[in-house]
Amino acid sequence: MKRGKIKAIIFDVGGVLVLGAKLKRIKYDGRLHHTEIHEEISRKLKISLDQWFDAIDTTYAKSIEGKISKEEVLETISKNVKTSKRKLRNIMNKVYKKNFDQNKQLFEKAFELKRKGYKIGVLSDQWHFSQEALMPKILYKKFNEVVVSPEVGMRKPNPKMYKLILKRLKLPANQTLFIDNQEWNIKPAKKLGMETILYKNNKQLFKELDKLKI
Repeated sequence: MKRGKIKAIIFDVGGVLVLGAKLKRIKYDGRLHHTEIHEEISRKLKISLDQWFDAIDTTYAKSIEGKISKEEVLETISKNVKTSKRKLRNIMNKVYKKNFDQNKQLFEKAFELKRKGYKIGVLSDQWHFSQEALMPKILYKKFNEVVVSPEVGMRKPNPKMYKLILKRLKLPANQTLFIDNQEWNIKPAKKLGMETILYKNNKQLFKELDKLKI
């Protein structure tokens, strides 16, 4: 597919629009998790990290893929850790907000691009509680389209998720640019014909955008 004139820029959230630069990731049960987030939640609940992972094991993946409602997730985990739903929700919200920062410079760049006539979109994997804490509606309602895994019942790197945002943006793949911080999420976009940038930091990204004359 030939490269077309870029008309839309699509951003990932975690590691791109939202940053947790100091956070390490560990692999547990075949999935990558931010260590400090889960350690802090488990400490506040006064349980071990293993107990916390066991408590969220089945619901976490289902939440990301939208196979279970937020209320069902909260109900199940609160019972598993023997605490109230309100307390659990407050703890998770505070811990996520404490450990992650909105990438204000990149938001400013995105909204600047929108003013110049580009469409801007979001394509992100979240579970219900990271989405609640890290994706305030006041910011994300400014994007033309927002596709988040629990709301659409699938997650990256499922090609159907990329096709969905292209459909919503009403653009062919070769007229879009997708920005993500993980190589495995970039690959499906490339196969569809989207222009891609593997995000490392704002300075690197802005240089890449300049090269593309965006």
